[in-house]
Amino acid sequence: MQGNAPTPDHQVADAVTGNWVDTYAPAFARPYLRLSRADRPIGTWLLLIPCWWGLALAILSDGSPRLEDLWITIGCALGAFLMRGAGCTWNDITDREFDAQVERTRSRPIPSGQVSVRQAAAWMILQCLLALAILLSFNMAAIAMGVLSLLPVTIYPFAKRFTWWPQVFLGLAFNWGALLAWAAHSGSVGWPAITLYLAGIAWTLFYDTIYAHQDAEDDELVGIKSTARLFGTDTAKWLKYFLVATIALMGLAIIDAGVPDASLFALVVALGGPWAMGWHMMWQLRGLDIEDNAKLLQLFRANRDTGLIPLIFFCVALLL
Repeated sequence: MQGNAPTPDHQVADAVTGNWVDTYAPAFARPYLRLSRADRPIGTWLLLIPCWWGLALAILSDGSPRLEDLWITIGCALGAFLMRGAGCTWNDITDREFDAQVERTRSRPIPSGQVSVRQAAAWMILQCLLALAILLSFNMAAIAMGVLSLLPVTIYPFAKRFTWWPQVFLGLAFNWGALLAWAAHSGSVGWPAITLYLAGIAWTLFYDTIYAHQDAEDDELVGIKSTARLFGTDTAKWLKYFLVATIALMGLAIIDAGVPDASLFALVVALGGPWAMGWHMMWQLRGLDIEDNAKLLQLFRANRDTGLIPLIFFCVALLL
């Protein structure tokens, strides 16, 4: 099926009007930056935040901040931008036929004819190579974790074809940075990092179920599975479960990290992070309307702030 005519100047339908890509980027670069979702930065934040969680909790665990942690912080940010871009490009290559049939996605660069599949593949490889250069500056444990991350990234675009729970596979990919950043600081992956990783997966189930409700009707027509379609009108109940799992697992990760060895006050402050995050997720639940796509997108984008909240508490705890 051919897609509808793209929006003016090929702007992607769910991009923020006046975003920097459509406003300032050179015309030749815009299709590629749109492939990378650079015009929709929320995904980069959602990939980056678990990295910063993992690094902050690793420092809290051993109480040994180092100058190289500054580079890990910056490297994770650059890597998140590049690997989110590569992952989205891969997703658009594999989903190009589905995207052409869904209202929200038919204006993306491949179905709208802005770039060819070959051009998209070359762009994906370039982003991966740049990300690899950053990864190689980390220790061997982090490098190994970075290489392993390619497995869930590769599988995710196909998950919606064989399971009602593709959001789990997205969570596996998007929260891998919690393991990688912990390893970059500590030289190995500890159990607190794994528990934090599971907390991130539960959080992904929360926010991406909200996101998926935007496409539920079109997904049903073309045969794409999602938790949004699976839960239907019971979505709010399931989101509460994911909220509780997120907060409980993050709290366990903080306790298991040995923060009490620093000070009781630091532990209390660190545990305030998931508590405050939970309130922000409750605010989203109170505003949830699965029939209002504009509201769904607003709530999904609000998860940048949701994820940054515990990070603020972790950073304060580091100062104690």
